[in-house]
Amino acid sequence: MNTEYINNNTVYLQGIVDGSPAFSHKVLDEEFYTFNLKVARLSAEKDIIPVIISSRLIQNLGEGDKVALHGQFRSFNKLENGKSKLILSVFCKELCGWDEEANSNSIELNGYICKPPIFRNTPLSREICDLLIAVNRNYNKSDYIPCIAWGRNAQFVSKLQVGTKIKLIGRIQSREYKKQVEGQEPVSKLAYEVSVSNLSI
Repeated sequence: MNTEYINNNTVYLQGIVDGSPAFSHKVLDEEFYTFNLKVARLSAEKDIIPVIISSRLIQNLGEGDKVALHGQFRSFNKLENGKSKLILSVFCKELCGWDEEANSNSIELNGYICKPPIFRNTPLSREICDLLIAVNRNYNKSDYIPCIAWGRNAQFVSKLQVGTKIKLIGRIQSREYKKQVEGQEPVSKLAYEVSVSNLSI
């Protein structure tokens, strides 16, 4: 296995299990489960982050349990109503000890800009830039990770070209939004992205 790919995408999370783990899928003889991890922000808010974990690691995890883990932020495309939807989750590689002093939500990515960055201003006049990063991993696969940069970082990445290699550090955040379906009431959905704190090329 190429360890370079492992270092392209590293995540550390610690939080509280939100709901009971549910069966997701099976690969050969190994079963995988999903659960949501409630991770505290510095503010009073919390991020709800989906996690995939092997049955070999899950032990007796249940709602309300404290969990600390190392993993990778991964993506796959799922067809819904004939349209492709990007599904994001943290793949748990190992469980580890809880550390009260640790940053409870950190991610480092090494990848390539794969769509033109979109620079804009928020209603409160904050500068923001959306970008999509392709991160290579083993077996000729790539994960496509939406990221968001602010202020000077936003100005910097807005000028970068598709194909530029970039390294960034940040945190995974969840964001609730309303999806309008014709003839129905708006439905609340969660989107996930990396909020960038540091970046370099």
